[in-house]
Amino acid sequence: MSETNPATAEVAAPHRYTAAAAAEIEARWQDFWDADGTYAAPNPKGDLAGDPKLVAKPKKYVMDMFPYPSGAGLHVGHPLGYIATDVFARFQRMTGHNVLHTLGFDAFGLPAEQHAVQTGEHPRVTTEAAINNMKSQLRRLGLGHDKRRSFATIDPDYYKWTQWIFVQIFNSWYDDKAKKARPISELVARFESGERAVPGGRSWDALSAAERADVLGEYRLAYASDAPVNWCPGLGTVLANEEVTADGRSERGNFPVFKAKLRQWNMRITAYADRLLDDLNELDWPEAIKLQQRNWIGRSEGARVDFPIDGEAITVFTTRQDTLFGATYMVLAPEHPLVEKFTPAAWPEGTHDVWTGGHATPAEAVAAYRAQAASKSDVERQAEAKDKTGVFTGAFATNPVNGEQIPVFIADYVLMGYGTGAIMAVPAHDTRDFAFARAFELPIRCVVEPSDDRGTDASTWDDAFVSYDAKIVNSHGEDVSLDGLGVTDAKARITEWLARKGIGEGTVNFRLRDWLFSRQRYWGEPFPIVYDEDGIAHSLPESMLPLELPEVEDYSPRTFDPDDADTSPETPLSRNQDWVDVTLDLGDGRGPRPYRRETNTMPNWAGSCWYELRYLDPHNSEKLVDPEIEQYWMGPRAGQPHGGVDLYVGGAEHAVLHLLYARFWSKVLYDLGHISSPEPFHKLYNQGMIQAFVYRDSRGFPVPATEIEERDGAFFHNGEQVKRELGKMGKSLKNAVTPEAICEEYGADTLRLYEMAMGPLDVSRPWDTRAVVGQYRLLQRLWRNVVDEATGEVTVVDAEPDETTLRALHKAIDGVRQDLEGLRFNTAIAKVTELNNHLTKAGAAVPHPVAESLVLLIAPLAPHIAEELWRKLGHTDSVVHQDFPVADPRYVVDETVTCVVQVKGKVKARLEVSPAISDDELEKVALADEKVVAALDGAGIRKVIVRAPKLVNIVPA
Repeated sequence: MSETNPATAEVAAPHRYTAAAAAEIEARWQDFWDADGTYAAPNPKGDLAGDPKLVAKPKKYVMDMFPYPSGAGLHVGHPLGYIATDVFARFQRMTGHNVLHTLGFDAFGLPAEQHAVQTGEHPRVTTEAAINNMKSQLRRLGLGHDKRRSFATIDPDYYKWTQWIFVQIFNSWYDDKAKKARPISELVARFESGERAVPGGRSWDALSAAERADVLGEYRLAYASDAPVNWCPGLGTVLANEEVTADGRSERGNFPVFKAKLRQWNMRITAYADRLLDDLNELDWPEAIKLQQRNWIGRSEGARVDFPIDGEAITVFTTRQDTLFGATYMVLAPEHPLVEKFTPAAWPEGTHDVWTGGHATPAEAVAAYRAQAASKSDVERQAEAKDKTGVFTGAFATNPVNGEQIPVFIADYVLMGYGTGAIMAVPAHDTRDFAFARAFELPIRCVVEPSDDRGTDASTWDDAFVSYDAKIVNSHGEDVSLDGLGVTDAKARITEWLARKGIGEGTVNFRLRDWLFSRQRYWGEPFPIVYDEDGIAHSLPESMLPLELPEVEDYSPRTFDPDDADTSPETPLSRNQDWVDVTLDLGDGRGPRPYRRETNTMPNWAGSCWYELRYLDPHNSEKLVDPEIEQYWMGPRAGQPHGGVDLYVGGAEHAVLHLLYARFWSKVLYDLGHISSPEPFHKLYNQGMIQAFVYRDSRGFPVPATEIEERDGAFFHNGEQVKRELGKMGKSLKNAVTPEAICEEYGADTLRLYEMAMGPLDVSRPWDTRAVVGQYRLLQRLWRNVVDEATGEVTVVDAEPDETTLRALHKAIDGVRQDLEGLRFNTAIAKVTELNNHLTKAGAAVPHPVAESLVLLIAPLAPHIAEELWRKLGHTDSVVHQDFPVADPRYVVDETVTCVVQVKGKVKARLEVSPAISDDELEKVALADEKVVAALDGAGIRKVIVRAPKLVNIVPA
């Protein structure tokens, strides 16, 4: 028998659901949704106000993490999260919610600027082209976004408010007593009145304008300082830690990166460390993400200790103040500001040769080692390298507990960004200190009694002994002794002693560092800051915002000899003198004055720190957001004490930086009374990744996945065998599949279903184009259950379903409802498939109410075909706002369930019983079953274990 000719089949079934039919249906309904404003979410007031009945419903705010509009466009891995939030948002609309779901674009960034540098084309041109392309791709997927609320961070109307927020942060300080941010003007008033002492003891009136600015700079939440940065001369810019490879080179260009001190803007996020930690407890986030934030913030309790040196002191923070008697040397970070001050002109008498690094003077040794350390990244410096490096500064400090003179070294394993940039080294009880002490022939003194048999002579040990549950030994001085105490008691005693002596105190330290907020680039938000003749920074008034980027002839930062660390950036903005040097009246009563603009730009994180707020009120030109609108969508409520977005979906790679920065901005805005929600995102969900097979030739280079031939389990490209590995999907790996390709072959609804059916949303999964057809066939069977493929007529009948169909229907309704609420889209699709298959196998026309319920069940997942079938079933309104079906509990519970009866642990019978059967009744039924009686063969019964209604376990005597 010959196979059916596909062309003949199409003629015989002109109304079949095909890729062409799907394309026509999808385009038509997308046009309808746009024209109808189907997804417009009304605000309680303002220009986006709408149907008051919809506003009166419970609200649901659903968000995706900001996409960056790449010129390469989307591959099928990108929309995974967008489809998921769309399904969830559609389900929420159908369960009676006013749903806000929209999407904007995080459009400042390095890729567009790189393209501008290479081509001279303005980055706005390429960015807007990429945005338009991405909008087109996303529209084809049928995403239900409120397009009235969309924007890009490069829009001046948007970054006006990014700049405005920066001004609020600049003009604020953190009041430790009130535990909140307050206007800087309040701090000035306290200094002026004498309520608060001015640091240094002088009166506020006695300070010059520059001195006052310096004082306030120590309090402002946004401040400029000489900060250690990753300086890349080969690129001419400072790099974020994320842009530096593990071997200390630039991710772009592979140039060497050096540590340098440059004047940079910072955000004082450290002031909020405790609140950022504490408020995590009330957020519905994955525990793994909370743990990453807690570790990044890194709260640790310990003590600050001063080690006297030359009439001053080196301050350290330690969590093991109980081991102070074991400190035999100190280590400063190479960048520590006191290094040069305490470095003598000549080596002290008796200096060990191994300490000097072969240099004639301490100054030479320190300079050489600093240059060496500057060429390493923080990651490299913190790695457990086999060989410890460092150099003696030539100075000695005094151990305050025993008066011992201990040498001061610099070493790259101590970072200026953690603690105070200085450590007391206790080599007997710290692995890194032990290795350093061995390398530099330094004393190793045991002060924590080992629990093994190594003894207390640390000079014989192979490694440090680290314990938090041991006795303190060899730790006594003239007026304090810790001998015999446990670690906790010893910490308490020595901390009290340090405080009484005025040389230390108990304190809390954080791993979190202030946020470096400057970039030496063009394509970013300009700072709303100008400097007067005295170099004092002033913020621009709101009337001068937005401060827009000027036109420049060259988008490149000036580059230098890649190996020359002793250079400084020259930013693209600094070369536009007409823009940099201006005369302005800032409205401060001083009249027009000459100023110099800040020529750094904000980092690409800035725009994504607050975009959840702009979606609420995107056209407001008078306020960041109307308070009533913000309260409606994001304000605190039952179960969400800190408010925030109801569901925020995105990759786990943003666990620390973006999420931490956004939380910080929200808290500042909350403290200043601009918003009611101190947290931006209440519920966070991390979707997995769609992976794809990468095929590599003998050189290790990727080859096109579409050109691979599989033979007997091996893979070939142009006749050469290649290796296959599972990895990311992307253009560079030659394995990208575009959404357009799948839509052309199967339709957008099929793509949506396949991505949701591949597995649990939070798990990564491999893409398999061959498997897409399974979801295509589901939609074809669904179509056939409603529409005659030959005539196009609806085939459903006005009849009541039989009980078997009712049970199948209501079990599906119950399961799909629970699965969609819990983001278990793969199991929801499985339940819809099971119901659809039941109707197909029944062989009869589908009852009208069952067909309607089936269409409503699949509507959030495959909205285009659902709209089409809903209209064919006789409805004139959109399926989008229909009520989601509710299960009848009578049909959800099985009539009978299967009970397994075991004798001696082996299954002897299976009984069909009522789900409501009691333990006693089930035991009687089981013991009376003829198979069970035969299995017992007259033996007595020692025990019967009943787990109604599914298990009876009989233990014979």
